[in-house]
Amino acid sequence: MTTREKFIQTMTFAGKKTHPPKWEFGYWGETLNKWYKNGLPKKNPAPVPRAYTAPSSSIYTTSWICNNLYVAPGEYPKGWVSMAGGLYWPTQGFGRDQDVLDFLNMDETQQLVDVNLFFEPMFEPKVINDTENSFTYLDLDGVERVFLKETATMASGSKWPIYDRKSWEQLKHERLRFTDIQKRLPKNWAEKIKDYKNRDYPLALGGYPMGFFGTLAHLMGYENLFYSYYDDPELIQDVIGTFTDIWIAVFEEVLKDVEIDHLQIWEDISFGSGSMVPPPLMEKFMRPYYTRMIDFVKSKGVKIICVDTDGDCMNIIPFFISCGVTAMFPFESACGMDVREVRKKFPNLAMMGGINKSNIKFGKGKIDEMLAVVGEALQTGGYVPYLDHFAPPDVDFENFKYYRSRLNEMIDSI
Repeated sequence: MTTREKFIQTMTFAGKKTHPPKWEFGYWGETLNKWYKNGLPKKNPAPVPRAYTAPSSSIYTTSWICNNLYVAPGEYPKGWVSMAGGLYWPTQGFGRDQDVLDFLNMDETQQLVDVNLFFEPMFEPKVINDTENSFTYLDLDGVERVFLKETATMASGSKWPIYDRKSWEQLKHERLRFTDIQKRLPKNWAEKIKDYKNRDYPLALGGYPMGFFGTLAHLMGYENLFYSYYDDPELIQDVIGTFTDIWIAVFEEVLKDVEIDHLQIWEDISFGSGSMVPPPLMEKFMRPYYTRMIDFVKSKGVKIICVDTDGDCMNIIPFFISCGVTAMFPFESACGMDVREVRKKFPNLAMMGGINKSNIKFGKGKIDEMLAVVGEALQTGGYVPYLDHFAPPDVDFENFKYYRSRLNEMIDSI
């Protein structure tokens, strides 16, 4: 089967004997720098994208390509990532892995239709302050960000484009018009249509930072958003309602030409001990828009609806399922998520991820122990196993090879 067929059959529980795709979430730049020095053949290293195409694919690009004396020639920024299937590409100025895929016989990465789901026109990237240690800039989405060059983790927001009713009304008037939906499609759309029609990989709509909580947090900042839920609920409803209308209009255009396999919704609404938003607020500010979006894509034949949220999400899984979500990831084991328990409580929810990334460093014994849990979940179907986030730099290449080779064998033996 093609990777696309494996993905669709797995995520729709088409058969317990389906071999899920051999994917990983992705690899931090610092991790790859070490792996290349310790045995990974460097044949087709992923380039750091430099072009700006759409916010989803090019947010953070400006920071990855800035002048950074802490990045050695031929190496990656520590916090940059190469995508490895379990998370779609393109996204966030990241690359697409080929070397690990080839070396360990992995499957092709799922892809995301690269459309503009934020502001049109996009903001022009602008450098505000550039020193040896830090880099402050205006990004494509209108967020002012600060990038610390030595640690090179993802740039943090310092100012947000939506901060009150006036700022929102101006953005809505200038950059969220429904008369230019065609401008939000890729410039090479006709060429992309041909590629998509002949694909053997899964193709998604949505993705980071499109979410019914995630987008608000992204454009307002978490603190501003949490206050606004209570201080100005009408503003919140207007913002997410307007974006939902824009997204549906864009997806309508895409679906005229391309068959889509799944919708990806990014939330990151949970953390180490549960959801950041209580269920009553989720009901009020998220359910109506989930219902509209999911009803729309399902009417167009899209059956797989994925939600991406880190942390402990067990208590909010019922909310997402009741909205029509069919799959979730990455089920962070370090935050207490156990894919066996998720399967027992929610037998019809497809899962991806679930393997504790932090335990690979402890070697074969710990890896075998974790994979025994994975084996139980694999037998139930509807599960694509991989690390529960990007592979960290303390995972040495030998331990990763052992882990991934054993997991590949388990998948092949289904």
